Amino acid sequence: MSFALDLKLAADSFVVGDLKLSHVVLMNDARFPWVILVPRRPGLVELTDLDADERGRLTEEMTRAAEVLRDWPGVEKINLGLLGNIVRQLHAHVVGRREGDAAWPGPVWGSGVAQAYEPGEAQTRLAWLRNRFGVG
Repeated sequence: MSFALDLKLAADSFVVGDLKLSHVVLMNDARFPWVILVPRRPGLVELTDLDADERGRLTEEMTRAAEVLRDWPGVEKINLGLLGNIVRQLHAHVVGRREGDAAWPGPVWGSGVAQAYEPGEAQTRLAWLRNRFGVG
């Protein structure tokens, strides 16, 4: 069995690139700077499915993603989440927030309707993220 990105995640996002452990995607919702890290290991559902070293690596990669998003214009706060109620594949959300955004002060999950990036804006954001992550 090899790693494959969950079909819902693939449909709702753009590929940023790969870190040492995780596949990184940009959520296609222009309301929020939102990346998702998916460990490239088959069959993972829970954080406890990773060994101790991989859990540490995922934490480091989430921290790196948070640092990247802190540089996104307008970001004041970072939200982290590992939910998995809709998409069972283990994945970590890293979301840049600002007071007064479309979901403030509540969580982004299930808040309103996603606003897809315009094609040019998506490419600009992807290039920015790839540069900051050093991928692509």
